[in-house]
Amino acid sequence: MGVIGALLGNPSAVQAVGTAASSVAEVFTPNATKKMEKSHEAYIAALDEHGEEFKHARPGTFDALVNGLNRMPRPMLALGTLSLFVYAMIDPVSFAQRMVGLGYVPEPLWWLLGAIVSFYFGAREAHYFRGRSAVVTAPAVAAPAPVEDNPALAEWRGMAG
Repeated sequence: MGVIGALLGNPSAVQAVGTAASSVAEVFTPNATKKMEKSHEAYIAALDEHGEEFKHARPGTFDALVNGLNRMPRPMLALGTLSLFVYAMIDPVSFAQRMVGLGYVPEPLWWLLGAIVSFYFGAREAHYFRGRSAVVTAPAVAAPAPVEDNPALAEWRGMAG
């Protein structure tokens, strides 16, 4: 065994000392593996609980209305921006008057609008980013390695077969 084995006498004493040392060490430093396992268990429990909420979904009129409203902002922003260009071509004087009116909007209100739009689109992007699975490419198939003359391998194959 070594010095510790010679001092303690038998292998079971060495094992007992090792177990005691690891237990004492865990008092000062938590076991990283156990911490990861507990964290994973908590994550799986939270996912299961969240999944239970949607297990028996019965979409009704209200759900359809809210889903429709949730899908409105992006198309409305895009179509609204395009309609501003059309409005500027149809009635440039009125368009200019309204743009001058936008100049009177206080700067903190612009910051608030920017934050709302940024968080809306950022949350959507984060939602789709989290739901996206990694693209897995198939590994290239390599040519089989040449078999060497190995008597031990040949004997092992003979015993296994």
